[in-house]
Amino acid sequence: MEGFSFRRFASALAAFVVLEIAGTIGYHQLTSEGWIASLYRSVVTTTLTGIDTQPPGAGAQLFTISLLLGGVAIFLYVAGVIVELIARGVITGALAERRRRRVIEKRRDHYIICGYGRVGRRIAEEFRSAGESYVVLDFNPETLEHARERGDLYVEGTGTSDDDLREAGIERARGLVIASDSDIDNLYITLSARTMRPDLLIVARASTEDAAVKLERAGADRIVQPYATAGEEMAKLVLKPQVAAFLEMVSSHGGPELTFEEVEVRRDCGQCGKTIRDLRIRAETGALIVGLRKRDGTFDTTPDPDAVIDEGDVLVAMGTPDELQKLEELFAPQTALAG
Repeated sequence: MEGFSFRRFASALAAFVVLEIAGTIGYHQLTSEGWIASLYRSVVTTTLTGIDTQPPGAGAQLFTISLLLGGVAIFLYVAGVIVELIARGVITGALAERRRRRVIEKRRDHYIICGYGRVGRRIAEEFRSAGESYVVLDFNPETLEHARERGDLYVEGTGTSDDDLREAGIERARGLVIASDSDIDNLYITLSARTMRPDLLIVARASTEDAAVKLERAGADRIVQPYATAGEEMAKLVLKPQVAAFLEMVSSHGGPELTFEEVEVRRDCGQCGKTIRDLRIRAETGALIVGLRKRDGTFDTTPDPDAVIDEGDVLVAMGTPDELQKLEELFAPQTALAG
């Protein structure tokens, strides 16, 4: 902590110990008391708790006064150091740090955001609005202060360090979002994370096409190029304004009414082997199936009503929050529904 040294606190404790040793020796010589009795008298005197009996002789009494003054000086010094510790947040900060680490250690199926700049903060806002848990990993004091103000869990460090990734809970995480401004750091983080967690979902940021290719080779599942994406969106607004307006309306940014959702088909949902027509998804839930990702990775952007839904498929649907909730209930595990 700036302006404070723990040596001052250690020096005060050392002075107290020296004073007790001197007091014990002094009482033993002046009063002819035993070592234990002398130590007891010294401790009682220097801690300002009083004296059982008045020490015999003027020398012992003057020595007691000296011990009292020395004890007062040391305790005032220690009290000042403790007040400084509290005022500077050393004690409260240490407690908050320990509490934050315990919360992170308990996190499961969360996301890690490497880089808390403008892109990283926007990602955190999306996670927060979606109710997803996440941990921020960054080393910049300004960005960490922003994380503290927003109440975000954070780890002070860099994703290029395996220890920092472990502290952020990469072994228990559901996904990793790499949003650093440096393509080199993003590449290094991707390599490290993929080595530690081969099954982890990794989404990385790239500033150039060349960096995107390297990130894909390093193991990133998805690569986002903010500058290229921004250029495409601006071009769409000029060249195809109605298409852009429609996409804005049906996206989560255009309003709370229409959103997209993905639903994974599991074996215990009881719907495997049926077609979209058989399930009457539109009539029963109101949601519209706009995409079907098969288990083998193929993607159908205009699924036919007679398309068979199998285990492991992922339905991409559009609708209101209530409609999407009904769709999720339609494909929920039957055991859960029965319970």
